[in-house]
Amino acid sequence: MNVIATVEQMRAEAGRARRPLGLIPTMGFLHQGHMSLVRLARSESETLAASIFVNPAQFGPQEDLASYPSDMDADLAKLEGAGVDLVFAPSLDEMYPDGFDTYVDVGRIGERLEGEARPGHFRGVATVVCKLLAIVRPDRAYFGQKDVQQGMVVTQLTRDLNLGADIVVAPTVREPDGLALSSRNAYLGTEERRAATVLHRALLLASDVAAAGAGEIRARMRRLIESEPLAMLDYVSVADAATLDELKVVDRPALVSLAVRIGRSRLIDNMVLQPQDREDR
Repeated sequence: MNVIATVEQMRAEAGRARRPLGLIPTMGFLHQGHMSLVRLARSESETLAASIFVNPAQFGPQEDLASYPSDMDADLAKLEGAGVDLVFAPSLDEMYPDGFDTYVDVGRIGERLEGEARPGHFRGVATVVCKLLAIVRPDRAYFGQKDVQQGMVVTQLTRDLNLGADIVVAPTVREPDGLALSSRNAYLGTEERRAATVLHRALLLASDVAAAGAGEIRARMRRLIESEPLAMLDYVSVADAATLDELKVVDRPALVSLAVRIGRSRLIDNMVLQPQDREDR
């Protein structure tokens, strides 16, 4: 496995790599959700690359950039063991050199949900992903469904700017009790970890009451989350899965999503309800 620190070398290695070339962008502290992407990408790629870069542009001023978990040695061991060929692990100065002043705005799809709750977040995501796709020029890039809006932003970015990569969004990986895997789960204490299952329980409730209408789904999810003393609701949404417009009834594929703060952790999760879920009840 070749670990690369500079844009110039990464470009050169990717340029002579056997195709198809897959890319998994990460911020490190890898868990089994990341590794499921690695396994999928390995099965579809002649050459597999991953990036490890904690991107400051997607963190707000009061967020956890300074304390974001990191274990580069463990990450590299996991990637090598899974058959990754190239790892791009640039420094901050390599990605954002002096004088850097160009950012990517993906527009409306990045203004809702996480975009509204975290102003500037998707500007930072879109910018760093645009840079990674321009540097590596992969045939496919892989993202997880847990960060579903991120996948939508990256898909639009790639299409609108003709970046040439297919964007693959793979299913969320969960713990046995339903908690979606996340690097930020490392912040959770024992009681907080127990409380964090409320996100998945709220999504299951949404599925159970899908016929009640989107407003009732939101209300029941809010009540469930507010019944958990350690949970502080940021938002709950039942929106058109293509546009993120909030719905009144689940008469089309609906993205049910939520963000909840538990201790130091801000956790997100989602599921898609199909119209037949409503019709069958």
